[in-house]
Amino acid sequence: MRITNPAGPQPPGDPRPLPGPGRLCIAMTLPPWYDVPPRAYGGIEALVAYLVDALVARGHDVVMVAAGTNGTRARFLRTFEEPQSDRLGEAMPEVLQAVWANRYLKDHDNIDIVHDHSLVGPLTASGRQVPTVLTAHGACTGEMHDYYRLPGPDVHLVAISDAQRRLSPDLSWEGMVHNAIKVGDYPFRSNKDDYVLFVGRFNPDKGAHLAIESARRAGRRILLAGKVNEGYERAYFDEEIRPRLGAGVEFLGEAEMARKQELYGAAHCLMFPVQWDEPFGMVMIESMACGTPVVALRRGSVPEVVADGVTGIIKDDPAELAGAIDAAGRLDPRACRDHVARHFDVSNMAEAYERVYRQVIRDHLVAAAAHVGNVVPSVASRPELTW
Repeated sequence: MRITNPAGPQPPGDPRPLPGPGRLCIAMTLPPWYDVPPRAYGGIEALVAYLVDALVARGHDVVMVAAGTNGTRARFLRTFEEPQSDRLGEAMPEVLQAVWANRYLKDHDNIDIVHDHSLVGPLTASGRQVPTVLTAHGACTGEMHDYYRLPGPDVHLVAISDAQRRLSPDLSWEGMVHNAIKVGDYPFRSNKDDYVLFVGRFNPDKGAHLAIESARRAGRRILLAGKVNEGYERAYFDEEIRPRLGAGVEFLGEAEMARKQELYGAAHCLMFPVQWDEPFGMVMIESMACGTPVVALRRGSVPEVVADGVTGIIKDDPAELAGAIDAAGRLDPRACRDHVARHFDVSNMAEAYERVYRQVIRDHLVAAAAHVGNVVPSVASRPELTW
């Protein structure tokens, strides 16, 4: 394991003009686990890759602090030379990532705002001269709820669904921005095969065992693709999934994006029998973008993402999922695609985050001026803060 030297030069070809009027310089900081975009698993990294490129296309300067390789249009500041996915769950890679990210950002005095997607990074926000936006990618309950209350006024929290925000209404939410994908990158297919698909981590909360049982009751074969790396995932897989494998139930392992898109496009439907109030669920929009409806349980953000009876079937009881599988075959694949294009394309996400950035920067300047008893001419004189 090696970490690059922050005092070193930028990679050739990466430097980009400094922000002028109308442009923002946005620092995007990530966890240390995967490349951006990821080769296979890595929902946050995939999301950030889409967001970064969309922000650059909108004329902004993005500086990304991450591990591994950069497949985006951002100026790249590398921490770990290799992603630390084999150490997922350990604290030290996250801590080192935050320390080096902070060192990097101190050397970039033209940054307007930091958008943090990591766990530890927001704890260093109070030492910055610019505000930090933090996207809450996971649950905001229990210890995470307590954590999100700690960083204070320097960190502006953004939810990824209304369902997530409703579960923790006492947190200081700056706003809500749905996750998104670049819909044009997902091939559409209207003719379907007969199999049911499950894509996701093998975790009890994802309900893969329910997907298998529902497919069997519906008389359909099921393909399962996903990550089985961490200890709790292996335990769940060995106890609940492996005994169910066999005729009509096939485990494909972890699939890279091109393979996932192929599986989505040909599937009769995607199963999403989630067992917790998941704040989003990227696989739902990925599947619908390929023209494949989603069969899901009514938990978390599912009713926000899936149009019941149009782009999928939502049920309250796992016993109803088998019947929903058959009903999904009567839905229009084009309606699935159009729904994602209207509501969950990356252009929508980039525009929404841009509004958040500008509002946070304006509020930060107003608060800073009020602290020293000054008027705030800097806000009116900065055209990049208007929209």
